Amino acid sequence: MGCQDYGSFFVLLPPKTSETRMSTTVSPPATKQALSVLIPTYNHVCVTLVQSLLPLLQAAEAVRYEIIVADDGSTDSATIEGNHAINTLPHCRYIVREQNAGRAAIRNFLAREAQHDWLLFIDSDMTVPDNLFIRRYLNCPADTVIDGGVRIGGDAEALRGNLRYLYEKAEEDKHTATQRQKQPHQHLHTANLLIRRSLMLQHPFDERFRHYGYEDVLLGKTLRQHHVPVAHIDNPLGFCTFERNPDFVAKTEEGLRTLHAFRAELRGYSRLLTLTGNIHLPAIRTLIRLFHRIFGRLERRNLCGSRPNLLLFKLYRLGYFLTLEKQR
Repeated sequence: MGCQDYGSFFVLLPPKTSETRMSTTVSPPATKQALSVLIPTYNHVCVTLVQSLLPLLQAAEAVRYEIIVADDGSTDSATIEGNHAINTLPHCRYIVREQNAGRAAIRNFLAREAQHDWLLFIDSDMTVPDNLFIRRYLNCPADTVIDGGVRIGGDAEALRGNLRYLYEKAEEDKHTATQRQKQPHQHLHTANLLIRRSLMLQHPFDERFRHYGYEDVLLGKTLRQHHVPVAHIDNPLGFCTFERNPDFVAKTEEGLRTLHAFRAELRGYSRLLTLTGNIHLPAIRTLIRLFHRIFGRLERRNLCGSRPNLLLFKLYRLGYFLTLEKQR
């Protein structure tokens, strides 16, 4: 999954308003008649996700659809074998690519493979929370780009020591549909995104983004530059599977390296870049780097352990990023 500042797009959306409840009980005719659901995957079996989407697409009368899953060079042969079951499902294709092309390139590939006018990008580790997920998108009046958001799931007690879960839960209030709509292009994410195919082909993902993070954020900036509106609605997918703490810390570090490499293009679209940009005194930057050099290993040990501290996580990210800046 692509994300801005490492997962902050996972949100628990607020209870539906009376207006939203009305839209889910009264179903006007669908305004979108041809849909390609596109799922990039890597070392993840997503047959269950495809099976949960199929009845929702089949229930949308007069809507042509397809589901395409593209494997981006998975290294786990059992995963590849398991996903071959997708080819037995109606209007579904599973495409295996032998070489890992990266997060941007695999999505561009899926867009080119798609046959229909609308593309629904879904990350392979998402879950479908209710049977109105497809219908809400089809009935949404927005006609360019629509972001449905993501809802955090999982057992809070069982996940109390999981850093990713704790971080996403702490950030969720900042990423409701209402909050995202205040800066719509800055909050565009491909975990659950509907976009016209013509727009996607005209403004593809930047394939320099091979590693974790920010390819979708740069797409948001590109769409803003071309005056393409982005709508945010309350139509979340569920996210219930969280990586181990050491894996998330490593992924965070990878994302920080991506952010550093593309900092010029992403300025104004990352809170961390804004924060570091406001530290004008060289002495303060030097002190933060020194603190990270002395305590970074201890911080990382805590974050990878069973009782991670969110304040240390923020300090670690800041110190790690400024250290990258010093190494350039």
